[in-house]
Amino acid sequence: MTPQPRSLDINLEPADNRRLANLCGQFDEHIRQVERRLGVEINNRGNHFRVIGDEGPVTAAGELLKTLYEVTEDQDLDPEAIHLRLQESGLEALVEEREAPSESVVVHTRRGKITGRGPAQQRYLSDMQRSDLSFGIGPAGTGKTYLAVASAVEALERDEVRRLILVRPAVEAGERLGFLPGDMAQKVDPYLRPMYDALYEMMGFEKVGRLIERHVIEVAPLAFMRGRTLNESFIILDEAQNTSVEQMKMFLTRIGFGSRAVVTGDVTQIDLPRNQTSGLRHAIEVLKDVPDVSFTFFTARDVVRHPLVQKIVSAYERHGDH
Repeated sequence: MTPQPRSLDINLEPADNRRLANLCGQFDEHIRQVERRLGVEINNRGNHFRVIGDEGPVTAAGELLKTLYEVTEDQDLDPEAIHLRLQESGLEALVEEREAPSESVVVHTRRGKITGRGPAQQRYLSDMQRSDLSFGIGPAGTGKTYLAVASAVEALERDEVRRLILVRPAVEAGERLGFLPGDMAQKVDPYLRPMYDALYEMMGFEKVGRLIERHVIEVAPLAFMRGRTLNESFIILDEAQNTSVEQMKMFLTRIGFGSRAVVTGDVTQIDLPRNQTSGLRHAIEVLKDVPDVSFTFFTARDVVRHPLVQKIVSAYERHGDH
């Protein structure tokens, strides 16, 4: 059975608005930094903090928040100070102790075999095979979308599902795409390109084109899912951090009989207006205790792109840029 995420509630005392602002950083940049590095979600109201994620990282993040709050009494924090505290504390090593499934999970497509790199990817692949609803949460480059598309392609080629439906919110255009030139496919292409790229790599351009023409594969903006019920489908919602609470609920209630859904996103890279709650953050809070819903939390250490990417991410993090 898939382990449920753990949540930890912390009250930082004494409550002091100046120290809390110092801890969180401008636009919560310090909190987002800890989330990326430890693979957790952190929400707070005043001096009450809730940490959600796997057990080891949640414990580590809770201890770090307490330590950093003590430091705020006589020190101004910045991203470099957070980075050094994480390095010196050894908390990231604790996060690395997360266990992978006992058996290696392999996804088979006509273009070859795909396996998870590291414990987080292995657990993610295993969860997608076992759960009707899976969440993959973490930074770019950790394989969330790629592995979800691979699992969807395998399910289609094994006749486990009849359709693949790949969905993204088109946040930059406000999901009102009429002013963009071209037909519908051309309008939404810029937002859905990463999923097309993964499909082309696994199935080839010609086959993907034929399946799209036959509506076996559908790639669409989230707004076009309203009012539908999707049966016998493998549905992927990508970039879910940019959904509203209402959009997320709408998407999750589209899941029909014989369907599986995967939701991916990075809670540290939300492009919504600052006064709007991310549907992904809200869903983690609401669904964390629901049986048969699985969550995989990735960290910056799970990035599997070019080795230089990890060094670049770390350099920007130390400098305090996003």
